[in-house]
Amino acid sequence: MVDWTNLEALITEGPLESLKRRRPDFCRRYEANDDEFGFDLSWYAASDPIFRFCYEEYFKVDFRNLENIPGEGRAIVVGNHSGVLPVDGAMMSIGMCNMHSSPRPIRYLITDWFFHLPFFGDWMAKTGQVRGTLENAEKLLAKEELVGIFPEGVRGVGKPFRDRYRLIDFHPGFVKLAIATQSPIVPVATVGGDEIFPNFVNLRQLALFLKFPFFPVTPAFPWMPFPFWIMPLPIRWVINIHKPIDLGYPPERANDRKLVRRLAKEIQYLIQRDLNKLLKERKSMFTGWEPEQPAEE
Repeated sequence: MVDWTNLEALITEGPLESLKRRRPDFCRRYEANDDEFGFDLSWYAASDPIFRFCYEEYFKVDFRNLENIPGEGRAIVVGNHSGVLPVDGAMMSIGMCNMHSSPRPIRYLITDWFFHLPFFGDWMAKTGQVRGTLENAEKLLAKEELVGIFPEGVRGVGKPFRDRYRLIDFHPGFVKLAIATQSPIVPVATVGGDEIFPNFVNLRQLALFLKFPFFPVTPAFPWMPFPFWIMPLPIRWVINIHKPIDLGYPPERANDRKLVRRLAKEIQYLIQRDLNKLLKERKSMFTGWEPEQPAEE
């Protein structure tokens, strides 16, 4: 039975008032926040009911080991990227805001191209996303915030369906950033996102002509009119958070390219192994995983 409460909040109660009632600590923390990147609590609250409906009712996200994300202090959240549209970041943020004991936004570094889209760029900034530059990342970490990075970049969301859950080599910049700023890395493995918009092929030449980062061909896009081509399949998700990794190297080692590449590969392999394990345990993409059995006394 689908619970429509989250969407009804848009009509019966203002989104900001609803968020203040449900997550007062989150709102007190950011209501008077003058964010230089444009984060606006009212915009975040307006988006929350729709994405929370997707999280709780449509994808039925199983968020595991959420406590591994620090409630205070700087950290870099690193995970696999997928899904044509960056829904994985939205699901992570919704879980962090609505389920964590110390809720706060994950400030994802986003490719600059998306900020040039009409309305979408403003919406991303006001809901907490930031242009993906080294300077912006360093500013956020200096303020003890959570920074979200997808080291596969747009290559991850644009990968074809046949390559789902096969990680593209991680760009090592996140390791260099972690060492330079002395920030722990929190690895994340997400299963579900690769299948919500099956991408049969990426038309690279057309993408170059249109100046798109990629041009996917899915069951709905570009054949069907908007908004039908942004309707995802109701795939069950699991998001597994690993314990923070303190790399333990002094800041001057951030320029050691060999070290940085090796550490990036190790974290990539850690996430890939977890993805393989989760996929092996999954019953099907539409029914998800067997519920955990209680331990015998």
